[in-house]
Amino acid sequence: MLVKVFGIIDLIAGMFLIFGVAHSSFNSMMLAFGVIVMVKSGMGFFRDFAGWIDIFAGIILLLSLLISVPGIISFIAGLLIAQKGIFSFL
Repeated sequence: MLVKVFGIIDLIAGMFLIFGVAHSSFNSMMLAFGVIVMVKSGMGFFRDFAGWIDIFAGIILLLSLLISVPGIISFIAGLLIAQKGIFSFL
């Protein structure tokens, strides 16, 4: 059950990154999902490649609040974390 919750979190964070939602009304949600994704990777999942994807996507998600991240980097990070979220449902 916990894996499915983490998968939903990954999918939502991936959608934020893929669609480049940088509107001021979504800033608090982007901040929350960026922190959740980074904390999730530090809970022991940091040992494998999926944990590194979480850290990368979390950093890009948080940086997109402060600076203009190039779209291709945001898109690639979004695809990686959304793919990870989809595979958590299999």
